Amino acid sequence: MNATQKLHALGQSLWLDNITRDLLTSGTLQRYITELSVTGLTSNPTIFDHAVARSKSYDDQIGQLVAAGKADEALFFELAISDLTKAADLFAPIYQRTAGVDGFVSLEVSPLLAYDTARTVAEARALHAKANRPNLFIKIPGTLEGLPAIEEAIFSGVPVNVTLLFSCEHYLRAADAYMRGLERRVAAGLNPDVRSVASLFVSRWDRATLDKVPNELRDKLGIAVSQQAFKAYRDLLDSDRWQWLEGMGARPQRLLFASTSNKDPQASDVLYMAALAAPNTVNTVPEETLLAFANHGEADRPMRRDGDDCEKVLAAITRAGIDIAGLAKQLQEDGAKGFVESWKDLLGAIEKKSKVLA
Repeated sequence: MNATQKLHALGQSLWLDNITRDLLTSGTLQRYITELSVTGLTSNPTIFDHAVARSKSYDDQIGQLVAAGKADEALFFELAISDLTKAADLFAPIYQRTAGVDGFVSLEVSPLLAYDTARTVAEARALHAKANRPNLFIKIPGTLEGLPAIEEAIFSGVPVNVTLLFSCEHYLRAADAYMRGLERRVAAGLNPDVRSVASLFVSRWDRATLDKVPNELRDKLGIAVSQQAFKAYRDLLDSDRWQWLEGMGARPQRLLFASTSNKDPQASDVLYMAALAAPNTVNTVPEETLLAFANHGEADRPMRRDGDDCEKVLAAITRAGIDIAGLAKQLQEDGAKGFVESWKDLLGAIEKKSKVLA
């Protein structure tokens, strides 16, 4: 049993943080499902930018869509939904076997809408209806403006992957928005079984503080924040509020660890994979890290329910001069800006190819 299979046996879902048409057509994704226990997949504007710009696999469909009058975002979503519905179908047996707990793929709304609640909700509904797959999440940023959109999308019955969360506080706000949506469904006589995950970004913490903390605290902030969020996640599932919702038929919004490839050349390439082994959570991982972990990773020590020594680590990092709350806000803002830049690059690549293929 390799390390990825051990993670699966421990109760953690392993999702691939990548999507390309070649990944689907070559059989590679199916091999990852069979051999490496991959049970889901996520995408974002950066991933699609790389996929479309660096491959000719999309050219035929782009040409057809251009001939049909599609352009810009409308053309992109046709490409993305084509890929993600195929991926969703590959994961459908897992989705069915786990009664809707696992086997999801994710599609992000336009990053240009990160601070526009009403348009985010409208696009989330439209994209989910167009894809027509029960195991497809719509990704909505967990910004302050995104929280009402998350609540409204859940109330509408749209499964949501809440993205761009960086702190325990961010996670709790996202969980509250999720539960508000479910509570409204119960009050309206609707089924509260609408699935969601809350995606906490990990490695960007350490990349932002690499040269700002003592060596003994290097690469520890992202893990400490994750441990703190995991404790809050478990505490929330024990709360009276959640227990009531679960009794009405709701299912937990699972905590998801995102951005789990290590950016520090001085540390292990599977640092976060080993540290974030936690039952009933999800880890999304790039291909390179997935293969490295399968080759030489260890998954023998699950994350402790009490958050381990995260509060001591966070206190030490605060004493070292890091404003953790301020950095969380900055990382979220930078993440939203980064996705906008990738989105513009993606649309630029599509426009360039469209002109050539036309």
